Amino acid sequence: MTLIKSISGIRGTIGGEQGNNLTPLDIVKFTTAYARFMAEKHEGKQLTIVVGRDARLSGTMVNDIIEGTLLGCGVNVINVGLCTTPGTEMAVITYGADGGIIITASHNPKQWNALKLLNEKGEFLNDAEGKRVLALAEDEGFVYPNIEAIGKVVKCEDFNPTHIQQVLALPLVDVKAVKARKFKVVVDAVNSVGGVVIPALLRELGCEVVELNCTPHGEFAHNPEPLPENLTEIAEVIRRVGADLGVVVDPDVDRLALVSEDGTMFGEEYTLVAVADYILSQQAGNTVSNLSSSRALHDVTVARGGEYAASAVGEVNVVAKMKEVGAVIGGEGNGGVIYPALHYGRDALVGVALFLTYLVKKVCTMTELRATYPAYYASKNKIELTPAIDVDKLLLEMKSRYAAERVTDIDGVKIDFAESWVHLRKSNTEPIVRIYTEAKSASEADDLAKRFIAEMSEICGL
Repeated sequence: MTLIKSISGIRGTIGGEQGNNLTPLDIVKFTTAYARFMAEKHEGKQLTIVVGRDARLSGTMVNDIIEGTLLGCGVNVINVGLCTTPGTEMAVITYGADGGIIITASHNPKQWNALKLLNEKGEFLNDAEGKRVLALAEDEGFVYPNIEAIGKVVKCEDFNPTHIQQVLALPLVDVKAVKARKFKVVVDAVNSVGGVVIPALLRELGCEVVELNCTPHGEFAHNPEPLPENLTEIAEVIRRVGADLGVVVDPDVDRLALVSEDGTMFGEEYTLVAVADYILSQQAGNTVSNLSSSRALHDVTVARGGEYAASAVGEVNVVAKMKEVGAVIGGEGNGGVIYPALHYGRDALVGVALFLTYLVKKVCTMTELRATYPAYYASKNKIELTPAIDVDKLLLEMKSRYAAERVTDIDGVKIDFAESWVHLRKSNTEPIVRIYTEAKSASEADDLAKRFIAEMSEICGL
């Protein structure tokens, strides 16, 4: 199967051959490497690491191996159990821990799992730090500490209620106003940890909640990536029960997709656009999203008097650019909202609370709000990689072919046309090349994607 080592962590399929999959031996190796890296960084200090997991079928097994390995490395552990990615990040900050390991493969299917590695700020390791961890993983000379120096589990408790209260305490989350509105919300949490956290948050906000796929048993009810083709069930339920909106999260709850009251998709891209519009209506500032995100955020930012900047794909890259330009809001077009007033991490809970506040203040429906934003249509496609495909050579050829256009190559190749764009890049999380396009109509975006897929397939001889 597959083992992917990248800026997004150590990700692979469970079972199979060691070194080519995420096996128990691989989990021990990379956990040990992370512990060694953190010991280097903190110069021999007694380390404390937070460990949290989503509801994947392999989650308990991977958790137990990681916890045991950390203890064997002399590291103390705070285990927050079933917890979202943003919740685990917030636990690192709240407890003053030295780092964290999130056990989740995000939107990947159930056979996948991963180790996402955090620093003492509750943020993902940067590229140089990640490479150091990978280098240490190849060094088999590590000597584990003796019995007097093994670590301890210093805390083992649910952090989700604390995370919810931290979100509700934000000054721009108007709990009283949202409670008064009494929204009826359908939640699809794809049978992972979001099924515990999102309904609890919404009930704290006075919402009537209709739960769909909210039992966290890890048998995903549908493809866990919150894309329109995977969300037909919630659209039908929203129409049937007369809900005001639908909330969809991925298995680790760092991505937020919204569905309007008529069952149409509000659009993953427009989750960030709407939340940013609200934040910028309350405070002046700049915004950031990655190269694969909609131009709509740029348009809204400029209209509010701010400046927009683009980063390479990947949360750590977005965060770095946000800090560089002093952004008050940012994120990724896959529904990832990063609100630095709380923390520098994609957080669906923050997204939900801020969005509902804005919807109340606008005194409108979801479809009415969506109609106020620039109309862009995205098409997200991919080409499966084979060992014979030289991705770097392929992207270099595409860059050469379109040298007369505005080309950005900080992450793959993005080609900006007057009324549309295409972004071609190798995925950090799957063995694929992503082809994202955006245009003024769905047909134009699809046609642009088909054109580039055909060109790239011809170059690769597919």
